[in-house]
Amino acid sequence: MTSQLPVDDPPAAPDDDRWRDPALRPDERADALIPLMSLAEKVAQLVGLWVGADAAGGGVAPHQTDMMEYTPPWSTAIRHGLGQLTRPFGTAPVDPVQGARSLAASQAQIVAASRFGIPAQVHEECLTGFAAWRATVHPAPLCWGAAFDPDLVEEMAGRIGRSMRAAGVHQGLAPVLDVTRDYRWGRTEETIGEDPYLVGTVGAAYVRGLEHAGVVATLKHFAGYSATRGGRNQAPVSMGRRELADVILPPFEMALRLGGARSVMNSYAEVDGVPAAADEELLTELLRDRWGFDGVLVADYYAVRFLQRLHGVAADAADAARLALRAGIDVELPTVDAYGPPLVAAVRSGAVDEALVDRALRRVLVQKIQLGLLDEDWRALPADVDELCLDDEADREVALRLARRSVILLRNRDGLLPLRTGRRIALVGPVADDPMAMLGCYSFPLHIGVRYPEHGVGVRIPSLHAELRRRCAELTSVPGCAVTGEDTSGIAVAVEAAAAADVCVLAVGDRAGMFGRGTSGEGCDAVDLRLPGVQAELVRAVLATGTPVVLVVLAGRPYALGPEVDDATAIVQAFFPGQFGGQALAEVLTGAVEVSGRLPVSVPRDGGGLPRTYLSPILGHRSEVSSVDPTPAFPFGHGLTYTTFDWTDAEAAGGDVAGGDVAGGEAAGGTGTPVDWPVDGTVRVGVTVRNTGPRAGTEVVQLYLHDPVAQTTRPVVRLVGYARVPLPAGAAARVTFAVPADVTSFVGVHGRRVVEPGAVELRLGRSSDDFAARLALTLVGDEREVGHRRELVSRADVVPQERR
Repeated sequence: MTSQLPVDDPPAAPDDDRWRDPALRPDERADALIPLMSLAEKVAQLVGLWVGADAAGGGVAPHQTDMMEYTPPWSTAIRHGLGQLTRPFGTAPVDPVQGARSLAASQAQIVAASRFGIPAQVHEECLTGFAAWRATVHPAPLCWGAAFDPDLVEEMAGRIGRSMRAAGVHQGLAPVLDVTRDYRWGRTEETIGEDPYLVGTVGAAYVRGLEHAGVVATLKHFAGYSATRGGRNQAPVSMGRRELADVILPPFEMALRLGGARSVMNSYAEVDGVPAAADEELLTELLRDRWGFDGVLVADYYAVRFLQRLHGVAADAADAARLALRAGIDVELPTVDAYGPPLVAAVRSGAVDEALVDRALRRVLVQKIQLGLLDEDWRALPADVDELCLDDEADREVALRLARRSVILLRNRDGLLPLRTGRRIALVGPVADDPMAMLGCYSFPLHIGVRYPEHGVGVRIPSLHAELRRRCAELTSVPGCAVTGEDTSGIAVAVEAAAAADVCVLAVGDRAGMFGRGTSGEGCDAVDLRLPGVQAELVRAVLATGTPVVLVVLAGRPYALGPEVDDATAIVQAFFPGQFGGQALAEVLTGAVEVSGRLPVSVPRDGGGLPRTYLSPILGHRSEVSSVDPTPAFPFGHGLTYTTFDWTDAEAAGGDVAGGDVAGGEAAGGTGTPVDWPVDGTVRVGVTVRNTGPRAGTEVVQLYLHDPVAQTTRPVVRLVGYARVPLPAGAAARVTFAVPADVTSFVGVHGRRVVEPGAVELRLGRSSDDFAARLALTLVGDEREVGHRRELVSRADVVPQERR
């Protein structure tokens, strides 16, 4: 196969400079430029180029060698211009200042090489921070969900975006909005949680932060990727239209409407036999025509060619390009392949209509114009480049704050935590003294840095052991076993250390990696939810000593915590809390900071059973018709604190104005008189929360909808609102939710999204299985059809109350 880009005779030298006029709208400038461009110049804007990628296939992904057969040398690739530059910071360790200068030099060459002098749009990964050497590593997305704190996630994303923009990067490949459906899926660590409302509100906050910093946010993976059969990466998806519409799609709607995302990336999944990259109904009819998305749709890496190689719906590269372009994919990433010579040849032969190329090109040019890349005063190199720092004090402070808020206390018998001073502590477990146990698979140190050990990690990542040793005078530490493997020879020493201690902190979990190089991460799927390796044997042996045990699970997915850990006095869960995860965990364990995280995913009781999320109808829960009990060990939303809270005076007020009919709620579930709730109206739900304990703490008030009778089966409960309520000891606050009827909508029997009249309950709870009040309401009026413009969220208001 040739690696040369096609040569064609361009139109005469352009004499229409309207496309340079900043007074025109971006679409007007794009429309003025497109007729001046040759086919080769047009197609050049629809591809990325990955300089320095490992063509031997041992780098980022399988099949990489197969997918790079059309990649030309640099001088040839930029001859007609270039759409995107792929990961100039995220391919190998590079000093940030040197990297920014090198990127600017590359941009100068791109501008000089082509007739129109259009710079490339630069993209990078940014799921756990800017994926660059010496950049702050933030907590993984499950931690964002665990914090139940969209404002803090938005602040984090803003910090990430400012770093990226300062380095010359325009687009970030985040957030992941896949709703967790099977915890065995290796990419569970990249998701925000198992509830679409939580994923959507937190994901939209991340988008706002990134976009407000001037970086294009990319929603991924659209759509259905997280629901593969058996939790296997890229496996087929068996999913009905209602599950897709009610569970998978809402976070994308929220992030587009509430966040303002300007890019979407397709999913690798095939849903009901149709790969997303070739799904015109999904990518054009739904995303663009019905939802009104007018940004740029980029291909997940190699997804266009996968239509041929993995899905078998395209005959060759040109056919794959035809299908993807027709479906609506504007830019092929990561590098020149099907949208290179094969697409040009297909257009010239008449197999692909050039109008499809122009359609994608227009979107690309409009976005580049919006980014200022076609303006005469555009600068590739920031004036203060020598001061560029990707891991400053403000970045680190935000990362630490989010890590602290994401730690979840699942159990705390006898008040074992926080650890009391003067006690002999044994720290046991394979992740206890491993800094990399804090990081997700898309963090730079694990994603790229592991292949360049001579460069060092680039940032300080203290382990749990290092941070506990700073705080505990008598600390003994032994690993006991490795994360993987069958070697049990170290367990006896771990048991001896635990038996000699007053308390044992037992840290088990995952090591993130890629494509089988870890126990969690892309391509690192699990056959069940038992702890990897011989860690379960280590847990049993340590618990058998009788020493009080604090079980710390530091992982990328929830592992089963059933009867075999009943003897653990305390259990703490953390989901790859980032660069300062060790510090956050040590501070929580010792009580230096409060613990306030809540589960964004349920923790299963049985490691071998088919995973199921809390979003299940009646027959998805425990029932008399099956001998299998799927009740989780700890439900979605669960999390304890070091203080206590009382919830009182729960009520619902009908109508849009305070002071309407009121229904009271009892702690055990008395519903009172139902309140009328118009199918096109808003109801107000309130509760007073008081900190009755000895120290400050944070309660997370969660609002769930229960729809007892509907035209299709519905989840027993689903989240429709939440609020973090930090309170000093003795303080109280009134928490009020304004809940639009639109949040009760679902896809009915005729395939339309409706608000259905009838009896419902709004439940105020500490988790999806622990309710302080159940408020009866009646949706009144005619069945009402709603669409993409419906109200998507319940507004929460927290007002401090006077102390008693």
